[in-house]
Amino acid sequence: MQAQFIPLSEEAKVSIVTMGPGDNLYDKFGHSAFRIEDPSRGIDAIYNYGVYDFDTPNFYMKFAQGKLLYKLEGVIAQPFIDYYKDQNRWIKQQELNLTYTEKQAVFTFLNNNLKPENKYYKYDFFYDNCATKMRDVLVSVLGKDLTFTKDFASEDKTFRKLIQQNVYWNSWGSLGMDVAIGAVTDKKANSWQYQFLPDYVFQAAASATIMRDGSKTPLVNNTETIFDAPDREKGANFFSSPLFIFSLIGLLTIALTYRDSKRNKRSRVLDTIIFASSGIIGVLLCLLWFATDHSATANNYNVLWAFPFNLLVAYAVSKSSPKVWVRKYVIFLILLLLLLTIHWFTGVQEFAFAFIPLFIALAVRYIYLLKYLKAREA
Repeated sequence: MQAQFIPLSEEAKVSIVTMGPGDNLYDKFGHSAFRIEDPSRGIDAIYNYGVYDFDTPNFYMKFAQGKLLYKLEGVIAQPFIDYYKDQNRWIKQQELNLTYTEKQAVFTFLNNNLKPENKYYKYDFFYDNCATKMRDVLVSVLGKDLTFTKDFASEDKTFRKLIQQNVYWNSWGSLGMDVAIGAVTDKKANSWQYQFLPDYVFQAAASATIMRDGSKTPLVNNTETIFDAPDREKGANFFSSPLFIFSLIGLLTIALTYRDSKRNKRSRVLDTIIFASSGIIGVLLCLLWFATDHSATANNYNVLWAFPFNLLVAYAVSKSSPKVWVRKYVIFLILLLLLLTIHWFTGVQEFAFAFIPLFIALAVRYIYLLKYLKAREA
């Protein structure tokens, strides 16, 4: 599509198109786009704000840092729709109840956004994405005549629960998100903020109203299911799931600790692995927290179990006779685990349930390590 002024006919339709979730993690949240149809002008176009360019210099670095620019792209509608049909994802279309002037204003706004100097924007998963653009464009064009109600968001959910509801809790995708995102996502979202998810944009539009001659009328004139698809199963193979794997790791750690206690010894390899691996994870979490522009990764208290300085201490615990300060450091780690528990139970941050066996194993190992080192000092 070319970024230029094109007058629409009276027959033109402006719609929000919503696509259901897909199989891949990045598809789990669905997708939203505008559709402009005007048969008499030969127009049937999709305006998609969810596009990024793999040819961007330093693409992966910018993506990791949250600095990658997304862009608006205008494409022919049918190939776009066929793409989602091929993925077996449901597609629903809401034709908006707009006057000719309002349709033309939306169309002109979108075409203006297609200009090279306007089409790029800094993506934010919660506050500026393909879904929120649907709402924001309409607000920009319609102004105070448009009203979004709160009826569709009857439940009080946190940002974390909203993003996890389409992902099976005992999956690696769910675990990865719970590790990467911080306590900022554990606050409750309001109805406006719900609309970072396409399904809630659909619901918000369905309940929204627009002012007509002093009275309110529904924003959506007609809703059509372009393609229907069954809901995807959220289950997974338990024996390859995070809960099973971390249960095995936890049991192995406790078993080795029990063996050490019977032999009055300490497995230096086990302690080195625990400290090094948790330290590496902690460093990565701190980078996500402090070195990126991702709003969702701030205040991440997973560092209470994956403490970054563990990476430095790993060398000290690998020695047969660690220095005295190591015992004090282990006391500190036990206190951090206690603080993590308090954070969880008080709702400051929710942690991955699959990590429970790991947390128990870490507590058992640290307590044994404390007793062992104390006995060696005596």
